[in-house]
Amino acid sequence: MAASLIPKTLQSIRNPNAISSFTTFRTRHLCSVATVHQSPQYDDDPTSSFTFSSPSDKINESIYIKGRKQETASSSSSSVTMPMSFMTGSIVGKRFYEKVSTREADDGNGWTVMLDYRTLKTPSKRPLKLPTLGLAKAIGAEWDYQQTDGIRPFMMPLMKLACTALERVPLTRPKIIEHLMKKFNQDLVFCRAPADNDLTSGVHERQVQKIDPLLKWVESEFGFKPVVYSSFFGGKQEDGLIKTVENLMKKTDDYELAAIDAIAAAAHSLVIAIGIFRGKLQIEEAIELIRLEEDLQVLINSFLHTHRNTVTSNLHL
Repeated sequence: MAASLIPKTLQSIRNPNAISSFTTFRTRHLCSVATVHQSPQYDDDPTSSFTFSSPSDKINESIYIKGRKQETASSSSSSVTMPMSFMTGSIVGKRFYEKVSTREADDGNGWTVMLDYRTLKTPSKRPLKLPTLGLAKAIGAEWDYQQTDGIRPFMMPLMKLACTALERVPLTRPKIIEHLMKKFNQDLVFCRAPADNDLTSGVHERQVQKIDPLLKWVESEFGFKPVVYSSFFGGKQEDGLIKTVENLMKKTDDYELAAIDAIAAAAHSLVIAIGIFRGKLQIEEAIELIRLEEDLQVLINSFLHTHRNTVTSNLHL
């Protein structure tokens, strides 16, 4: 179910295939563990919500579950608040729900995910309000895919991305943009394999064939011609191009910037991320471009390994 829904999500990010594929391409594994146990202290609580503990106590980061009460018209709305360890842990307890669904937010502005009768919230207890129904259904599919023995955040890339967009991007937006622009001159699409070397000439030809159309698109889109370099350290792009790209980043909303940042980190390329964002690249095309750079690294590493062995053999002689 998740596999079929995720490619249809993130309408606000212009190309809906990007995040799930890139997260699968380079997954970040999480590390802390939380357990679930029944908490009797909530027996008299009039609400029927599941609440996860906060990370204030680093030793005990358990998940406390309030028992389900008979629902009445006067009952408070139920919710599930994800712990902070959801952003960094590997398993955050056993599956405690049966049905996953989506519904329009109470204020009519956005969509929410329901686990049985409970509404999902972010780690800081803000409503997980999503901009599109497609994204809400995809996150719901991620929750529906979870097994009974444990909830695995690393299998929910869109849930993590949505929490990042809601929780972290508003607070760190200038730093995110600054980091993206700091790496811009070393973008992998600006790195060109030497054409006059038998070892790398094949990669060079494929780069010309595959990457040059993207660079021409950048020139037509932003009005400045990118400069390519035969160096992994890149070079200096025109100030006008840098400023134009930076202004584009500043105009994105929180979900768009979170997606671009995630793609750029996985692809080692802000240009590829922008290409996906603007609809120039499909996810398969983007991965093909990334593998060109990986092919070049493999060739160079192979050459260095062979050269080192030759030098070592000569020294022994």
